[in-house]
Amino acid sequence: MISHEVRAFEARLADLGPAIEFVESACAVHGVARPDALRMAFIVEELFTNTVLHGHGGDCSAVVTLGLGFEPGAALLDYADSAPAYNPLDHFHGEPSGIATTLTMRPVGGLGAYLVGQLIETGRYSREGERNIVETVAHMMSAVKFFGD
Repeated sequence: MISHEVRAFEARLADLGPAIEFVESACAVHGVARPDALRMAFIVEELFTNTVLHGHGGDCSAVVTLGLGFEPGAALLDYADSAPAYNPLDHFHGEPSGIATTLTMRPVGGLGAYLVGQLIETGRYSREGERNIVETVAHMMSAVKFFGD
């Protein structure tokens, strides 16, 4: 990995905006095109929101750590939280229930995880001590700039 940036946030919905700004800023520095940066932001939004609302049951001071790395043609995301053990990758693939119905008839839940599964190329989950670790790779359609280029 050529470049890696890490930032920590509290598991509060108010910190979601700054987390997204971190992703968008890092993508901009590395020349990631806006559509690819939005893909990365969506992945972080889904993981972060689920950590706060479902993992911790609401805002708390627990730490969520985001690590972004950039390689030619790919963005790597390392996401860590201290919520109870949960592997979101188990829900990233397969069709969510009711996807074929209209949005107004569709059951609540599952669509965000499904969409994230469509945006990432690979993912790995592990539980290290009291932390959930999710590592994803998303291929970029745009060129990525490296320092010294």
